Amino acid sequence: MGVPDTPEGRFELVAAHLFLMLEGLKGQNSPDPDVAQRTIETFVTDMDDCMREMGVGDMVVGKKVKRAAGAFYERTSVYRSGLAAQGTGLEDGIGQYVFAGDAAAGDGAARLGRYMRAAAVLSSAEPFDTLVERGGLAHLLEGNGVEEAS
Repeated sequence: MGVPDTPEGRFELVAAHLFLMLEGLKGQNSPDPDVAQRTIETFVTDMDDCMREMGVGDMVVGKKVKRAAGAFYERTSVYRSGLAAQGTGLEDGIGQYVFAGDAAAGDGAARLGRYMRAAAVLSSAEPFDTLVERGGLAHLLEGNGVEEAS
């Protein structure tokens, strides 16, 4: 979908999928009620590990992890309201965050928006455990486009 293969682009896709997973878990009777909290903790640990692997010094890792967590929650707010509203709010947020405001990336933002909408519908309708057993959301990706969830 044209997401840059950079540390920032990878962060954006991790954040988008973490958002979708956490939104899908809301209201579901999970066999493990702490799965959402443990997932967030795993995200923070992974951000810490990635920064250390990229050579970020011990003295600043904590600050950068805090910024990454803040960035995730900022995106969560934008993506949540974009999914709830009619219009292009979700795609605008994707363009701003994932594509760093690059107007030429409008097609990628639209495709990623369709994927996120379909994934949000599926992840809230299907029990999380079943979704994981079926291989997650990957089947929503279809060639160059995204099939809508039924």
